[in-house]
Amino acid sequence: MNIFRDLMWFFKMEKRNYITGVILLIFVSLLSLIPPYIVGIIIDRIQFRTLTIVSLVEWNLFIILLGAFLYIFRYIWRLKIFGSAMRLGRLLRNHLFEHFTALSPQFYHKQRIGDLMAHSTNDIQAVENTAGEGILTLVDSITMGSLVIITMASVISWKLTLISLLPMPVMAWLTHRYGDMIHERFFKAQEAFSSLNDKVQENISGVRVIKAFGQEEAEKEGFSRQSIDTVQKNIAVAKIDSLFDPTIQLIVGLSFFLAIGFGAMFVVKDELSIGELTSFTIYLGHLIWPMLAFGWLFNIVERGRASYDRIQALLHTKPEIVDKAHSLPRKPSGDVTYQIDSFTYPEKEHPALSNIHLTLKQGQTLGIVGRTGSGKTTLLRLLLREFDIKKGDITIDNITIYDYQLKKLRSTISYVPQDHFLFSASIEENISFAKPDATMKEIETVASIAAIHEDIMQFNDTYDTIVGERGVTLSGGQKQRISIARALLMNAEILILDDALSAVDAKTEEAILKSLQQNRKNKTTLIATHRLSAVQHADLILVLDNGNIIEKGTHEELMLQHGWYKEMYNRQQLESLVEQGGVQDE
Repeated sequence: MNIFRDLMWFFKMEKRNYITGVILLIFVSLLSLIPPYIVGIIIDRIQFRTLTIVSLVEWNLFIILLGAFLYIFRYIWRLKIFGSAMRLGRLLRNHLFEHFTALSPQFYHKQRIGDLMAHSTNDIQAVENTAGEGILTLVDSITMGSLVIITMASVISWKLTLISLLPMPVMAWLTHRYGDMIHERFFKAQEAFSSLNDKVQENISGVRVIKAFGQEEAEKEGFSRQSIDTVQKNIAVAKIDSLFDPTIQLIVGLSFFLAIGFGAMFVVKDELSIGELTSFTIYLGHLIWPMLAFGWLFNIVERGRASYDRIQALLHTKPEIVDKAHSLPRKPSGDVTYQIDSFTYPEKEHPALSNIHLTLKQGQTLGIVGRTGSGKTTLLRLLLREFDIKKGDITIDNITIYDYQLKKLRSTISYVPQDHFLFSASIEENISFAKPDATMKEIETVASIAAIHEDIMQFNDTYDTIVGERGVTLSGGQKQRISIARALLMNAEILILDDALSAVDAKTEEAILKSLQQNRKNKTTLIATHRLSAVQHADLILVLDNGNIIEKGTHEELMLQHGWYKEMYNRQQLESLVEQGGVQDE
């Protein structure tokens, strides 16, 4: 029952509703004891021929009135208890979602999306059931069971009550044993469901790749194996779950056997009347539900316990990137300076960056080029504080970025990542994501700068076009340009383009870059790219290799160095000419 102790914070929050619900539940249990007693009186009066029409009508009217009160009370307690349980589900979902948004990228490198979704659905549902049906079964099994036993012992026969309850300790031991087994098996079943959920999410997201490589059958087989594993683990839970009702029915059946056998003997000895024995058996029937509820309680509690443990494990995960005490509550603005001695990703051995020292004046453009894996994206992500540097620093206006509030730092930076994520919404909603109150004119302006406006106007629904999940209905170049428009709408002090023009042609790239130069005067821009034509206008260009700066300067300066930059630039120019069918000048 530790789960109820762990949820005490919520019960205190909803104490008025729970107290009202529990009190009404107890009233329902008390009122439910009256009809069996009335039935016994009527049977005895029939036996002794003392029952009159008037008294029968009066008793029936009383039972009808009692039924009306029971109807009202049952409605209210359900509203109070189950309504509170639903609010717990909402609260836990909100806590999880807020926690997910606060966690650092390192967390998502280790966790599977499907698993996190399972925590937010199945696990929360199990905890919600504990706060609803769990409270119901706890109160009802204890209250109803205790009242029935007390009534049978005090009003009818304590000896017959004691005899009838002899099998109950066996049931208590068995249900406790079943509960322990369910906890262990349900935890494994939830983990299996998480894996299955992750498989589905991954396959739907990567359906184009699966079809392109003709791996549909292999993925179907993999899903089938995981589905079978999930079913088997849930069947293992069901095997224990299915033992509760038969066990309780068997024990209660033994109680009935003892009650009728010894009760008949007491009637023959005139220790009981037939009406009292009838009332006793009806009361014993009322005891079936508390016993079933008691067994079901172990089931619910252990499911809730396993799920709550999984949720708490997530909520206790601390974000690696947090604000310092007394951090500055203002947006940074000014020169950007990198002074990185070395940076190594968590759980990695070799540095991703070493000896990165540079200053970018406010309003200048920085180009970052190099081979795949040279550290271009890492350099940009450190400015966003996706990871913190231990050996070195990054400053804006001579103030370390770690002294700014994280929210303020990121609000001064527009970021277009390599993976262009679009939401399953309209184009207008995707562009205005960071500025929901943007006017249509503002949206069209940034779309024109990003050279996507003309494409959008060709769609049937123009800016109201729904792009599908992750922009599945758009081409790679269209997704890139919508992502650029979204970043430009923020009109941020710093713009980061991480290989954001790789899917557009040279002519479109040139148009976008010219528009950016005209519209982002006096604002800082960082561009990481493989296509050197995208950065030849930059005020400073870095050439990275294995996390080190091997060349640095303007386009003209780097061309004079006869190094990697010049070699790669000439090669790309030649490739461009060949594609256009032209001839390179000597």
